Amino acid sequence: MPTDRIAAFRDMLEKQPDNHTVRFGLANELLKALRFEEAADELGLYLQKQDDEGNGWLRYAEALRVSGRENEARDAITKGIEAATRHNHGTLVGELNALREEIDEG
Repeated sequence: MPTDRIAAFRDMLEKQPDNHTVRFGLANELLKALRFEEAADELGLYLQKQDDEGNGWLRYAEALRVSGRENEARDAITKGIEAATRHNHGTLVGELNALREEIDEG
């Protein structure tokens, strides 16, 4: 049950508010539950504190796009491409570019 897992991650995060792995886990559970606004909020907090290699940026951009926050999604895509390029994740760069194209084609 996604809500049980969400509750468990929230409990862990309450006890360890600076645990970035737990915050990322919570965001992923929120995405699975189709709670995109909440997921975007958690991913935004995660990305403020963590040097993500690009995957978090992709998930963040997707959550923002689904939430109707396309300009923010474009910014996240740009940052994600920079991060993925820095870490030599070419496939992820391609996924981020594809998402940008989807947004631009609207």
